[in-house]
Amino acid sequence: MKAQRRIWTTAAVTTAAVAGVLVFQGVTGASDPGPGRNGRAADAKASPVKADVHRTALKTSADGGSASLAPRDTEPFSLLGVTWTDPAAKVTGRVEARTRSAATGEWTGWLPLDTEVDGRTEAGRSGVRGTTEPRWVGPSDGVEVRVSTADGARAELPEGLRLDTVDPGGDPAPLASDTAPSGAKPSPLAAEPAAFTEDEPPSDEPSPGEEPPVTPPAEEPGATPTDEPSPTPTVESPSPAPPPSPTPTPSTASPTPSASPTTTPTGSPSPTVPPAPPSTVPQPPIVSRTEWKADESLNSEAPDYLDGVKAVFVHHTAQTNAYSCADSAAIVRGLHAYHVKSQGWKDLGYNFVVDKCGTVFEGRKGGVDRPVMGAHTYGFNRDTTGIAVIGMYTDTRAATAATTAVARVAAWKLGQYRGDPAGSVQLTAGANGKNFAGKPFTAGQAYPFQQISGHRDGFNTECPGGSLYAQLPAVRSLAAGPVTGLAIASVTGASASGSTYYTRSKITVGWRATTPASLVRSYELLVGGKPVATVKGDVTSAAATLAAGKHTVQVRATHQSGKTSLSPAATVVAETTPPVFSTKPALTLRAGTVNATAVPLTLKWKATDTAALKEVRLTAPVAKTYGATTGSASHTAKPGTATAWKMTAYDHAGNTAAASVSGTPVILQESAATKTGTWTTRSSSSYLGGKSYSSGTKNASLAWTFTGRSAAWVVSRAATSGQAYVYVDGKKAATVDLKSATTKYRDAIWTTSWPVSGKHTVKIVVVGTTGRPTLTTDGLVYLK
Repeated sequence: MKAQRRIWTTAAVTTAAVAGVLVFQGVTGASDPGPGRNGRAADAKASPVKADVHRTALKTSADGGSASLAPRDTEPFSLLGVTWTDPAAKVTGRVEARTRSAATGEWTGWLPLDTEVDGRTEAGRSGVRGTTEPRWVGPSDGVEVRVSTADGARAELPEGLRLDTVDPGGDPAPLASDTAPSGAKPSPLAAEPAAFTEDEPPSDEPSPGEEPPVTPPAEEPGATPTDEPSPTPTVESPSPAPPPSPTPTPSTASPTPSASPTTTPTGSPSPTVPPAPPSTVPQPPIVSRTEWKADESLNSEAPDYLDGVKAVFVHHTAQTNAYSCADSAAIVRGLHAYHVKSQGWKDLGYNFVVDKCGTVFEGRKGGVDRPVMGAHTYGFNRDTTGIAVIGMYTDTRAATAATTAVARVAAWKLGQYRGDPAGSVQLTAGANGKNFAGKPFTAGQAYPFQQISGHRDGFNTECPGGSLYAQLPAVRSLAAGPVTGLAIASVTGASASGSTYYTRSKITVGWRATTPASLVRSYELLVGGKPVATVKGDVTSAAATLAAGKHTVQVRATHQSGKTSLSPAATVVAETTPPVFSTKPALTLRAGTVNATAVPLTLKWKATDTAALKEVRLTAPVAKTYGATTGSASHTAKPGTATAWKMTAYDHAGNTAAASVSGTPVILQESAATKTGTWTTRSSSSYLGGKSYSSGTKNASLAWTFTGRSAAWVVSRAATSGQAYVYVDGKKAATVDLKSATTKYRDAIWTTSWPVSGKHTVKIVVVGTTGRPTLTTDGLVYLK
């Protein structure tokens, strides 16, 4: 009979990953002040969510070289994996699946399932199976599987191949669109019997839809929990005996020293729960099993405890990276169900699970602050903690939020036992094996490991992926300290000149660091080597008031490990002396075109400062800003109108000085001059006032008398224009040639100025230049 579709149940689990903290609706944020707690309290409404696991045997070919499951409808699921009977057996080829989205009805392309996981991680337990890594695929209701041996390989596939699909419960969102390879197209279901029908091939596996009976191994009273058997693991067949009835008590973040583990195998004594030693660094926020709604009825055995934690192994879960962090809790529930009900392990294998948003989840139960033995690195589960990052990091770099969270958890766990995240340690192999580099391990022998290692360092696997593995040196640096990349980024309230800052007194110093704030204990602002302000690690600025003089300013960062680092020093000068105008602003007329609305002139000044002049600003009649070394600028002024030119000098400390000058340009028409010799009047709109004087008579002259401080003679010019002598107050001052390749009108061709305003006479005399004796004058401009 075809399995009936089931409607998703809503568990009101919404998440928001902010600074590595996961917030659940319906879960309080009140912290438990008790020692060793994770800073969270479970809401009574946060009831467990039961995950459903469905199993379907695969059809193996006659030659044993391939196996498959035809495309079919299924019960809803979001995670899948393929398992087989012998946990020591390997699939030497490829295991692939494709799934149908429950939301869109579209099929993905073929998705590879990683076969590097070793089922012997908890060998010796009844019912432990070999397995692929589980893969998160999002809400799905159809599946197809194919398994093949490697090309040219003669080995047959392991026995008991089956597909396990997991519905983690809750309300997971559809997987991001990049789950399916580009160009993948949906295809119709084959005309095969529906999943879990009577047409499945005979198998000694549990019937589809049933849970395999798992009987925990009995322990001798007072026996010490073991890691892996040595030298060769013993794999037991699934026992037909039903498991003991579990007591579904939700786990807390960390039991108190007097508490017992959640459940205990029938007939076995409760092991002593070790104390939770304080760590040298703060505990990061951790989402407890109660908060991610773990189904504790899956766990019928008490946790095993170690003497301590000497090292941390980093893993990836070899799934997709295209998941939403809102689904992270569901993914963890799926992993939990898969590890227990599909792989036959006693609990979730990892001690901690981290998503790409940096949220940390409690993994195997027993207390996050206790040395719980996990099942994560075959041969080296003892004395270690396993941290898994959700996703596939073979080629993709893990997000900074994820690596930061891994560093925080690793530093905290190692800090409980005075470990050094950047150090190394000897670990004793619990089983024979080799690592990814081919280094062999012999059970009972000790080998050196970095205290933060990758799964591949202890087992022959690509885990945690080449990219994440390459990030482990940075993780060690983050975890061990000190703070890196520390530098002063800004000094507000001061102005920089070169490498020196200038201020009157009060400044605010801003800084940056490459180490995330969650790993920084505090920052100190130092002036002259002495702290003047201390702020928390998530604050990146502080204020200071400086006395007059030169100061060295630095920032000192204290990593959560206690290690300190200093920023490069900045020099800050505090001073209150204003700048001065050593040369007051002054106006002079300049060469250029004159018209009825604008007379060209030059504004001159000189400003100085005892420390460092920054700029000089012209504020009226127009706004301009000039650099410290500029001392003049060209402007124009309206003739006949008195204009005030106002300037302010600024030094880099913010001190100021003001100065101004006023002037009125006056146009004297040619008709206002005293005339000698012959002059002809010319009319044109190109002349000032519409008229001008022209003469080619030698020694003809025009003289203007005025009271002012600067003067400019205005002429018309052409290729045939002649020359003139210019006399000032009766003395010859210049010989001016009016010849120009292009015709020009109202051109101030000659200028002169005096230190102070006075009465002056400017006279022009026609030279009578051979071949071009004529000149045309358009008057005189003076500045009063």
